[in-house]
Formats: sequence, structure tokens, C-alpha cells
Amino acid sequence: MNNKYIDLIDQSFDFPQPEFKLEDKTLHFHDIDLMTLVETYGAPLKFTYLPQISNNIQRAKTWFADAFKKYNYKGQYKYCYCTKSSHFKHVLDEALSNDIHIETSSAFDLDIVRALKKEGKITDKTYVLSNGFKREKYISNIAALINDGHQNCIPIIDNYEEIDLLSEEINGKFQVGIRIASEEEPKFEFYTSRLGIGYKNIVPFYKNQIHTNKKVELKMLHFFINTGIRDNAYYWNELHKCLKVYTSLKKICPTLDSLNIGGGFPIKNSLAFDFDYAYMVDEIVNQIKIVCDEEEVDTPNIFTEFGSFTVGESGGAIYKILYQKQQNDREKWNMINSSFITTLPDTWAINKRFIMLPINRWRDSYERVLLGGLTCDSDDYYNSEQHVNAIYLPKYNKDKDLYIGFFNTGAYQETIGGFGGLQHCLIPTPKHVLIQKDEDGKLSTRVFAEQQKSEDLLSILGYEAESKETNTSRAKTAELLENRI
Repeated sequence: MNNKYIDLIDQSFDFPQPEFKLEDKTLHFHDIDLMTLVETYGAPLKFTYLPQISNNIQRAKTWFADAFKKYNYKGQYKYCYCTKSSHFKHVLDEALSNDIHIETSSAFDLDIVRALKKEGKITDKTYVLSNGFKREKYISNIAALINDGHQNCIPIIDNYEEIDLLSEEINGKFQVGIRIASEEEPKFEFYTSRLGIGYKNIVPFYKNQIHTNKKVELKMLHFFINTGIRDNAYYWNELHKCLKVYTSLKKICPTLDSLNIGGGFPIKNSLAFDFDYAYMVDEIVNQIKIVCDEEEVDTPNIFTEFGSFTVGESGGAIYKILYQKQQNDREKWNMINSSFITTLPDTWAINKRFIMLPINRWRDSYERVLLGGLTCDSDDYYNSEQHVNAIYLPKYNKDKDLYIGFFNTGAYQETIGGFGGLQHCLIPTPKHVLIQKDEDGKLSTRVFAEQQKSEDLLSILGYEAESKETNTSRAKTAELLENRI
């Protein structure tokens, strides 16, 4: 009878897959023996497999190169990494080793840019595209970078006031882009993105505030929609509206030569995931060329700002099943030794799915379960009601440890979860391990951060400072008493 967990996977999915295989009864991820990782570092555990960052960047570059060649597309492709997906130094170091550029979203991002320049990881010719609503400090940091000679820092204008604010602080001429405020899908709670400037207002904005400003040169039009790049009528319709604006602008603005189509490539969230990246890139390039040829304008350089696609598939989290609670006739809760709210916040905040698989015991029989976190919050769970597929795992056995992994978690989870800071119910941030592969294919690991300790959290909460003050006060009191005696 085929009632083992391995049988369930074989019957449900095409397995093994490029990044997953079963070897010696345990799961391997990109040739990483995950049980060995657990035995070495324990669980709960976060890990980052750095080579996957480079793999995805090179895949995207290949897709665009192939499409450019196929359509004899005149222009350049520039891959930018959206830093807000993960600001960690090890991520940026790996990404920048692939000759790419950067997209920023806040003032402190520019401090990271300066640190990277100091280390020689980027140069004055590296494109730094500054998106987002720009407050005073963000404006000042952009201006300082440009004033210091960074040739390719391009602030993307989000509202009408930013041109004047930048002009006041930047010495000499500078380039800008304009972000289109795209119209959202009908199911959204609002009609138009809060970011950028509306379609019909962009040409008048250029004429009134950019064309008349001798310091400013329009370089780029920026287009991004909330739901990302999808092969549906909504995406293609919005792209065509964007191209109409681009060609209209190009006819009156010779300096405009670049179209930024943003990010939005999905990442694998199931063993049944199916997305034809090469086709989508091919068709995007084709549509841009068709519209530009029809309007008799030069095809633009194409920029992308892939964030989740760059770093998401490099990350993973491993937990141990601590205990099983049978709450009624149907529901069995497997309790993990951490919290979903603190370590995978997107699972409860936006009902995001990740690939979830057991690390060991694949040849044991399986059962349907719900997964619960350690906090006392009712939302700290991951189950079939929030997610499309039911959860099946090897049957719980108190005498046989069971470990589970969540994969492709590398984007946003650490920053949203408040890495190194306070955690819900004071559940500590897990240990984080970095995994690298050398030119000979040999894997190496190192600890990036240890699991949080009680003292770390108490210090943030002010108890450590209070303790020091109390000890100082007691010492002074003792000294006074001694002097009196």
C-alpha cells in the first residue's frame, strides 16, 4: 500500500526537482543535506544559499539577451536589485558580483550605497534608481550622492514637489525619471496606485516642470503594477498604456531613452509552480518594439527592479515539531519550536504561501495536520484554511524527531519580522546561517547571527539599562554609608 510520505509526493508532483531531491532518506536543497545542517546548527534555523541569488540574476539576463537578439532590439538591458527585499550585506555582495545596479526606496538606502562604493562594490557609473516618496533626508542624501560625482543616480519622481526640492539641493544638472501611477485591478480597494503621477498628467507635468527647468533632464519612465508581471489581460493593457505615454513623451523629449518596467516576477511557492519566464520576457520585449515601431520612436533601454525574484529563492527556515495537540475529532495541531508571526510574517500578514516539506522521515506514513507557532496569538498558524493546499506530514511520533522546512523565504521576512529586534511574545530570532559554494562546487557554511538571547531583548526593552543604573545607585549608597561609618 502506497501510504508513505514519499508516495504522496510522487503521486502529486513531478519529483525530484532541480533544487529538491531525496538522498539517504533526507531532503536535499541545492545539494545541501538539510539534516546535516540541523545536526550542525540546531533548529529553529534560518539559512541563505547565496549562489541562488547569482543564478536568478544570470537567468534573467539570459532571457532578455535572447529576446533582444530575436527581435533585433536596439537598446541595452539593465538589471537593478530592489534593495528593500533584503538589505543584508551578504545579499548585496553576492548580487553585485553579477554586474548589476541598485534601486533604493528610502534615505538610509543611500548610506548603504556609500558603504558599497567605499568597498569598491559599485562605482560612480552604477545606476542608483531612487524610488519612493521622498522626505527631507532622502532628498538630501540623493543630492549629496549626485553632488559628490555619482553619474548615474536617478531619482524617480513620485510627486509634483520633488523636482523643486531636488533642484534646490543639487548643484548643476541632473537626470530624473517619472513614475506612472498605474491603475489597479478592479478587485482592489482603490483604483489608482498611491505611488507616482497619473497617466494623463505625465506629459503636462513634463512640459510645465521639467522642460522649463534647465537643471533637469528626463531620462526614464517608470512602470510597475501591484500584482506584478503576469500573463493576463490586465498586465498587457497597463503595459500598452504605459508605452503610449512613453512614445508621446519621447516625441517631445529627446533625452528620454529608458523604460523601467519595475519588478514583479513571481517566485516558486509550490512544487506545482509553473511560470514561463522566458515567454514573458520575450513578449514584453516584443510589445515594446511593436509599439515604438508603430509610433516611429527609438526603442528604449529596458531596466528591471527584481527584488523577490533576486533573493527570495535563496532563503529557507527549518523548524522542529515539538508536540502534537489533538483539539477535536478532525484537527491535529503540530506545534513548531518557533513562531510564524516572527520568523515568516508574510504567512499571516498577507496569507503568503511558501514551499513546505519535511526534512526527514519521508518513508514514514503521513497524516493531515495544522501547523501552529509558539506564541499565544490566535493568528500564529499556517494551515489549509489560509492556504490552497492541505498540509500533510509524516505522522507525529514523540520518539522520532520530525523537522520541516519552508523554502524560498529569502525576501522581506527578516526586515518585516524586525531582525535583531523585539519579537512577538519575545520568541527569539533564530540562528541564521550563510551557505556558499566555491568554484569547485564545494559547499561551506558560516553563522551570520546567533539566536537571540534573553539579554538582547531585555536590553532593547530597557531592563539592562535600569539594572546598571540600580547597581550604580547601590554602589554610591554603600560608599556614602561607609564614609559615614
